[in-house]
Amino acid sequence: MITTEIDWLDPFEAARRLKPLGRLAFLDSAMAHAELGRYSFLAVDPFATFCVDAKGAQLSGERLAGHPIEALRDVLARFRIEAIEGLPPFQGGAIGYIAYEFAHHLEALAAPPDLDPARPSLVFDLHDVVVAFDHQTKTARLISSGLPERNAPAKDRARDRADRVLEALKAQAPAVAPLTGGLDWRSNFFAKDYEAAIEKTRDYILAGDIFQANIAQTFTSTLPIGFDPFSLYGQLRRTNAAPFAAFLDFGDTVVASSSPERFLKLSADGAVETRPIKGTIRRSGEAEEDAQLAAELLASDKDRAENVMIVDLMRNDLARVCDPHSVDVPVLCGLETYAAVHHLVSVVTGQLRPGLGIADLLAATFPGGSITGAPKIRAMDIITEIEKTRRGPYCGAIGYIGFDGAADLNIAIRTVTFEDGRARLAAGGGITVLSDPKAEYEETFTKAERVFKAFEAER
Repeated sequence: MITTEIDWLDPFEAARRLKPLGRLAFLDSAMAHAELGRYSFLAVDPFATFCVDAKGAQLSGERLAGHPIEALRDVLARFRIEAIEGLPPFQGGAIGYIAYEFAHHLEALAAPPDLDPARPSLVFDLHDVVVAFDHQTKTARLISSGLPERNAPAKDRARDRADRVLEALKAQAPAVAPLTGGLDWRSNFFAKDYEAAIEKTRDYILAGDIFQANIAQTFTSTLPIGFDPFSLYGQLRRTNAAPFAAFLDFGDTVVASSSPERFLKLSADGAVETRPIKGTIRRSGEAEEDAQLAAELLASDKDRAENVMIVDLMRNDLARVCDPHSVDVPVLCGLETYAAVHHLVSVVTGQLRPGLGIADLLAATFPGGSITGAPKIRAMDIITEIEKTRRGPYCGAIGYIGFDGAADLNIAIRTVTFEDGRARLAAGGGITVLSDPKAEYEETFTKAERVFKAFEAER
C-alpha cells in the first residue's frame, strides 16, 4: 500500500477535478464535526462493481452463487487488507448505496407495484485508491492499495494508480454547469390523501398491528436537458450541510444526499454504533424562538415516545449479532441541530460477536428502524400498502465498507435520486397514535425544504 500526504484542498474542489475520471464517489462531511463529520473521502475509477438485483449478486457482470449476504461476505474476504494505524479510517474498499428494497432479500415482504426486478437494490464500487480529508487537522492523504493485484505487482499498480489521481488533482477543474431554476415537482399524495394515510396508520396502531410506522410522500420531476446533478449537489451541501452527505455517480443512477443520520458504524475491532433520529421540529432565524422550538421538541411526549420505541427496536436488532451484554444506550433522546431542523437523536452501541462482520450486521439490522417502524416487518408491509411506490436509495443506506472490515453508513434521508431522466425526492416521518395528520404533513415539507431550496438557489 502506498500513502502520500498531499496539499490540503477543499474536498468539493477535489471532487470537481477527479470527476472526469469516472464513477465519482464522494462521502462528504459537509457539516464538519469533531466526531461525526471529521473525515471526507473521494474515490473514482473503481476496479470492480458489486451489485444485487432480484436474481442475486454479481461482481462486474459475473453472477455469484449464494445469497447476496453470503456473496458480499465472500467478495470482501477476497480483497481483505489490514488497515494502517494512524491513517483515516477508510483506506480502500467499497463505496455505494443499499436501496430500501434490498430488504426483500432479507425478509418476506409485500412488493410495491413499481418494483423492477432488473433494477439493482445494492450497488458498491470497489476502490483501490482513496483520497482522505481530515477536517480536524486540515490534512489530506492519498491511499493506494494496488488491489486487485497482490504482492509485487500490487506495488507497481499502486504507484501507477496513485500517479493518475495525483495528476488529476493538479489539473484545472472543468466548469460546473449552473442551475437554471427549480423543478416542477409532483407528489404521489395530495394533502388530504397524505392526512388520510396518517389516519389509516393510526388505525393500524389502535388495532394492535404496530406501534409506529414511517410514512413518506415522494416527489418526482422531469429533468431539463443538460441538467447536472453535480451542480445540484454543490448547492445542496451549502443549503443543507450535513455530516453524512454523499454524491455517487453510477452513470444510470446518481444519488445526492445530505443526511444527518448515521445508520451503522462498525470499527475494525467489532465496535458498533447506530444513531437513530426520531423527533423533528423546524428551526427559526430568531435565536430566542429557535431555543424555544428546541425546548418544545425536548419536552414532546409524542417525539420522545417515538424515539424510545425505535431505540428498543435497534437494541433488539443489534442483540441478534452483538454480545447481548454489550448493547447499551449511552445517549437517549439527545438534541442535535442542523441547518433547517432540530432532531432528537439516540445512540445505541454494541460489540459484534467474534467471527461476524458487516454482512452479518446488515442482515440483522437493515433497513434502519427509524425509517421503518415497530414491529419492523409489519410496519414495512403497511408502508408499502400506503405509499404504493418503491423507495429506492431513499431510506436505504449510503457509505463505505472498508477492505479491513470497518464500515460507516448513513440513513439515506434528505436524498435525491436521479435516474431515467427524472429526479426523485421523498420525505416522511414516524407516525404514532399521538400523531396529528396535518402536523405530520407539514413536517415532511420542513424536512424537504432545504433540498428543494438547493434546486432554486441560483434562480
